[in-house]
Amino acid sequence: MRLLVLGGTGFVGGATVTEAVRRGWSVTVFNRGLHGAVPSGVHRLRGDRTAPDGLAALAGGEWDVAVDTWDGAPRVARDAARALVDAVGHYVYVSSGSVYADQATTGLHEESPVVDADPGSVDGDYPQLKAGAERAVREVFGQRALVARAGLILGPGEDIGRLPWWLRRIERAGDVLAPGPADLPVQYVDVRDLAGWLLAAGARRLGDTFNAIGRPAQTTMGELLGVCVAATGADARLRWTDPASLLAAGVQPWSDLPIWMPRGHPHRGLLEQDVTRALTAGLTCRSVTETVEDTWRWLREVGAVPPRAGRPQRSSIGLDPTVEAAVLAA
Repeated sequence: MRLLVLGGTGFVGGATVTEAVRRGWSVTVFNRGLHGAVPSGVHRLRGDRTAPDGLAALAGGEWDVAVDTWDGAPRVARDAARALVDAVGHYVYVSSGSVYADQATTGLHEESPVVDADPGSVDGDYPQLKAGAERAVREVFGQRALVARAGLILGPGEDIGRLPWWLRRIERAGDVLAPGPADLPVQYVDVRDLAGWLLAAGARRLGDTFNAIGRPAQTTMGELLGVCVAATGADARLRWTDPASLLAAGVQPWSDLPIWMPRGHPHRGLLEQDVTRALTAGLTCRSVTETVEDTWRWLREVGAVPPRAGRPQRSSIGLDPTVEAAVLAA
């Protein structure tokens, strides 16, 4: 199979390239050539898709599958799709569950309402950008496009730093503020499982929209953090604290305590989506133990979370130690 990855050096794009090489595919990446490296044997085309004539390097190419992780202006996604419509057999666009209009509702499925978005827009918030790009790709490729609405993505190579933050915090040992309840479900997908499924679905030419994330309650906060303690081998003591106390202390879910999103949160539905369609289409997920242990192994090798390739840095992740100490003391 001949694969084109638009990007290819970031978290999802890099995992997709690595998996395609492992499968023996012929892989081409298209990006500005400013960030990261690609495996040996991968052909690299350079261009800035936001610039006039920035897609020129793609001219004359032919690929069976293209994978696009773009999260910028929908118009840029539309331009790329138009440039590739006769050169690519099947187009895979990696979107996000953030496109859903009511993110507090659990059981969100692929026909749930999404935010209003313009496929020709040049700006917007993250949900509008992703929803607009979905529309843009679908307008050009129709049923030759697969839209994968990813959720929380974890695993080696993570460039946001959610799971790495927990691993580093637990490595420091001592009393660790753990957001309760311990049995709170966490829904996620390992980036390697996502990448493998994107390739397999693209090769099969699946032309639909999928919530591409693991099954609901794939793990819990208790299991996840427990595995982090075991993986690091640290003498850490998880101090489980009820959500009301944390919120009253000003602790912010998702940003201060990554991955944690308590019941009643306005975005809680993103961690309890309906994934029947993706599981039926072959998405499989490895254990949380494997995800955590492999992420810890990778993090020790690289030392620090890498910058986000070609994208603005996100706001800081993780709770200030002084705030954690104050909450624990209380």
